[in-house]
Amino acid sequence: MAYDDLRSLLRALEREGDLKRIKAEVDPHLEVGEIVDRVNKAGGPALLFENVRGSSMPLAMNVFGTDRRLLKALGLTSYSEISEKIGGLLKPELPHGFVGVREAFGKLGSMVHVPPKKVKDAPVHEVVLHGDDVDLDALPALFTWPKDGGSFFNLGLTHTKDPESGVRNLGLYRLQRHDRRTIGMHWQIHKDSRNHYQVAARRGERLPVAIAFGAPPAVTYASTAPLPGDIDEYLFAGFLQGKRIEMVDCKTVPLQVPAQAEVVLEGWLEPGQMLPEGPYGDHTGFYTPQEPFPALTIDCVTMRRRPLLQSIVVGRPPTEDGPLGRATERFFLPLLKIIVPDIVDYHLPEAGGFHNCAIVSIDKKYPKHAQKVMSAIWGAHMMSLTKLIIVVDADCDVHDLHEVAWRALGNTDYARDLTVTEGPVDHLDHASYQQFWGGKAGIDATAKWPEEGYTRDGGWPDMVESDPATAELVERRWKEYGL
Repeated sequence: MAYDDLRSLLRALEREGDLKRIKAEVDPHLEVGEIVDRVNKAGGPALLFENVRGSSMPLAMNVFGTDRRLLKALGLTSYSEISEKIGGLLKPELPHGFVGVREAFGKLGSMVHVPPKKVKDAPVHEVVLHGDDVDLDALPALFTWPKDGGSFFNLGLTHTKDPESGVRNLGLYRLQRHDRRTIGMHWQIHKDSRNHYQVAARRGERLPVAIAFGAPPAVTYASTAPLPGDIDEYLFAGFLQGKRIEMVDCKTVPLQVPAQAEVVLEGWLEPGQMLPEGPYGDHTGFYTPQEPFPALTIDCVTMRRRPLLQSIVVGRPPTEDGPLGRATERFFLPLLKIIVPDIVDYHLPEAGGFHNCAIVSIDKKYPKHAQKVMSAIWGAHMMSLTKLIIVVDADCDVHDLHEVAWRALGNTDYARDLTVTEGPVDHLDHASYQQFWGGKAGIDATAKWPEEGYTRDGGWPDMVESDPATAELVERRWKEYGL
């Protein structure tokens, strides 16, 4: 099972020598970011800064910085464990015989522990601060890159709910600390929390908001997952954690937060209350410009008696975003296959910011099958933001970028195999010539058929492959060669 809270995970990492305590005083202005970025890119351990200038609160960083640590946090040995489990739940076949009935009940039984569980008392309510006692300067916010517009909290889990339907949303957005009681809500145009804010503003109502730090690892991951708006992130977190997530009512807003969180900020967002937010060195590796975003006044802070804060550093990849993105890629393959059943496998390269590029393999069955798959992906929820789709045959390993490049760069006729279109792009995309929409491309790197217009003599050529018998002979005699 996944770890119930951040503290138990940190203790386990320390026992295994995969966490380093830093007792020297460090400055959250640039210094912490430089340290963490170097350690992350070197594949180093999780870090616990115990003496952050200006704060008495320890700062946990790089906790999910390797695949091993993220898998450990979620109680997994491989990402395929969850994707296979999701795939099993998505196959409601009629059971056959006693074994089939037992397996069907096993699937249903695995969902019993999923819904969140409400509790009355919680560690996160051991200390409660109201009004003028609130001081966000006491929390270690990070000024990571030289041209950032201020200090940011980078791993605050934002809770809102739709004012009309009451459906809650859990999202991960950067939070700029404007002053001791005000933070900026970087709600991008395609995000559910922004929609909740717009609905509230249209109704002339203020929107309740709660932001949790140091939540159970499964909850933190779920906040990053591209779930449809009608899927509860806490349902998914319980599924990941292997048992129900304990939640507690907030003190001043009608929302619930993880009982095992370290710190929670509560406030009401007034319609039209905006402040300039940014610039910010983002996960794209570039600065995003300053824009007006909603500004939230914090009325209440709850926390544990000796709290710690968790944050991350983003910038030019690789960063801590990497393992989180790879988890999403693997976890959601079964769901993507439900929407686009033609897909055999797919890969979202970290260098493409995950959402900008998708490499897809298909078992090609008819002419222009690749173009059909491109269109389907551009219509699939948040995959609609993908800017480049490369489609290859099923025998290509989509995770081997050299193999993909060999097929896409040298074995395509770009007059026929390149599809160019326009559509929505990510809010943070700086490459589009205007905000929110831009150009997209699809490369058909599959073997071409005569029905697609490839009519050269002999048809599409065979790939060069070793003779199987000779390959087996060489394998058997390899030591004799002295190589």
